Amino acid sequence: MIFDHDVLVIGAGLAGMRSALEAARSGADVAIVSKVHPVRSHSNAAQGGINAALGEGDSWESHAFDTVKGSDYLADQDAVEVMCQEAPGDIIEFEHMGCIFYRNEDGRLGTRAFGGASQARTYFVGDITGQALLITLYDQILKAGVKVYEEWFATAFYVEDGACAGAVALELITGELHLLRAKAVIDGAGGVGRLYEPSTNALICTGDGYALAYRAGAALADMCMVQYHPTTLAGSGFLMTEAARGEGAYLLDKNGDRFLKKYAPTKMELAARDVISRAETLEIAAGNGIDGNVLLDSRHLGPDVILKKLPQIHEMALDYLGIDMIKAPVPVRPGMHYMMGGVKTDIDGATKVPGLYAAGEVACVSVHGGNRLGANSLLDTIVFGRRSGKAAAAYAKSVERPRGGSALLRSEQERLSALLARPYKGETHAKVRLDLATMMDRYVGVYRDDEGLRKALEELKRLRRRYEDVAVGDKGRVFNQALQFVLELGFLLDCAEPVIREALMRTESRGAHARTDYPERNDAEWLKHVLFTYRGPDAEPGVSYMPVTITRWKPEVRSY
Repeated sequence: MIFDHDVLVIGAGLAGMRSALEAARSGADVAIVSKVHPVRSHSNAAQGGINAALGEGDSWESHAFDTVKGSDYLADQDAVEVMCQEAPGDIIEFEHMGCIFYRNEDGRLGTRAFGGASQARTYFVGDITGQALLITLYDQILKAGVKVYEEWFATAFYVEDGACAGAVALELITGELHLLRAKAVIDGAGGVGRLYEPSTNALICTGDGYALAYRAGAALADMCMVQYHPTTLAGSGFLMTEAARGEGAYLLDKNGDRFLKKYAPTKMELAARDVISRAETLEIAAGNGIDGNVLLDSRHLGPDVILKKLPQIHEMALDYLGIDMIKAPVPVRPGMHYMMGGVKTDIDGATKVPGLYAAGEVACVSVHGGNRLGANSLLDTIVFGRRSGKAAAAYAKSVERPRGGSALLRSEQERLSALLARPYKGETHAKVRLDLATMMDRYVGVYRDDEGLRKALEELKRLRRRYEDVAVGDKGRVFNQALQFVLELGFLLDCAEPVIREALMRTESRGAHARTDYPERNDAEWLKHVLFTYRGPDAEPGVSYMPVTITRWKPEVRSY
C-alpha cells in the first residue's frame, strides 16, 4: 500500500517525537514510523538527567565552554552555542508539559553534578529521566494527532529527483511492505550501540538511521568517535548512571584506592567520560581490577540518597548481581554507550540531501565532537528535534507532493523475498552479529592502533562475505523477527566501515579516539571533521573533510 504525509519521522525516541510534535504544531500532517512502541524507544534507558544553565550564577557560555572542552575541541561551536542558549527554555517547556523534575527543599528545580561540568546543571527525575521525558512527549504527540505506524520497520529511503520523499517500511505484524511518501523525512532512528559488545544499548540500536541515510546519499561524519561509558554493570553491560558519581560515589581499585587521583586529580570521578574509561582500562590491564572490573562505591552516600535518587540502579545491582549498593560496592567496567558521529546536518537538522533531516544520536550537528558530556544527549534530542521538526515542516510547504515510488516498493519486495528464499549454509545472523560486535570492541574500542585497525578492516570484509550466506530461519511473514534481525545486521555492517576507516585515517588521539601509536592530539592536521559518502556495497566510500567551526574558544590543552 501507499500512504502520503507531509512529514515522515523515522524513530519514536525523544528526537523523533519532539520533531514530530514541532512539525505538527507548524501545521504539517505528520506520521512516525517506529519498529517498537514509542515508549520502548532507547531514550527510555537514559538515566541521569538533562543539562541546562538555569541556575543562579550559571550561564549558557559556561555550559558551552564545558561542552566544547569536553568534545576535545572537535564540536562545532556555533551549534554548541545554539544548544546551550536554547536549553533553559526547553527545560521549562517540559515542566509545563507535565514532566515532574526533582525539586529541592526550597521547591525549586534541583540539580546534580555531572562529569566535565564546571557547575551542577543537570536536571533530573530520579534515575529515570529519559523515561519521564519520553512518556511526557508520547502524551503530547497523541494530543497533537500525530499518526504512529507502530512496529513498522524502515528498509529504505525513497529518493525522487534527488530529494528524499519517503520510505519503504515493513509492517511487522503482517509482513507486508508499504511505501510512505512525504514531502520531508526526519531521521530520528537512534544510535548504533549493538555494533559493539559489551554495550549499554538496547538490542534495537542497530544503526538503521545511519545506514538508511548513508545509502540515500547523506554523509556520515566523525564516525570513529565512539563513547565508552565508564560504569556499566559487570556481566550484563547495563548502564550504571553517571548520576551515582554526581551524587558522590567513588571509583575504587582492588585495594580500595580512588585511582582517578592519578589521571584527573582535580575532577576525580567527575572528569569527562573518555578520560575515566581510559583510566579504568589501564588499571584493569595493570592488574588493579577485580575480574576485569573496578568498583563503584556508594556506601557512604547512605540509604536516603540511594533509594530516593538512584532507585533504578540500586534495583539492577540487586536483581542481576545480588549486590546491595547501600552495603557493598558494585563491579563495573567501560562499555560502548554512544556515537558522537552520525548523519551530518546543519543546526536545523538539514542534510546534504534535500528533504532529509536528522536529529538525536543518529545525527552529527556536531555538538559532541570527540566526546559527549553526560546529560547533553537528552538536550541534543530535544533542541535539535524541535528545530528539525520546524525546518522540515517549512520545507514541506515549499514542495509538491511526491507521486512516484512504486518501483522502489517492488524492488524492496523482491529483495526481501530473495532473502527469505536464501538456503541455509551454516551461517546465522546471531553468530555474524556477535563476531562483528566483539571484533569492534577488540580493535576499535577504548584504545586503537594501526595494526588492530587494519585487522578490523580485513575482518569486516570477511564478515560481509559471511553475511551473503546468512539465511532467514523463519520463512513466514507474520512478525518475522529473524528477517528483521538479518536486515539490521546489514545496517550494522554498513556502519562499521566508516568507523574503522576514520579511526585508521585519524593519526592522533582526540576525545574518545585514543591511538596508542599516536598518543597526542594533532590540531595542525586533524582539527577537522571526516565525512564519508556511500558508493555502493562493493566500493570504498568517498572521503571528504569539513573544518571545525570555532567561534570563541581556541583549542587548549584539555585536563581535568
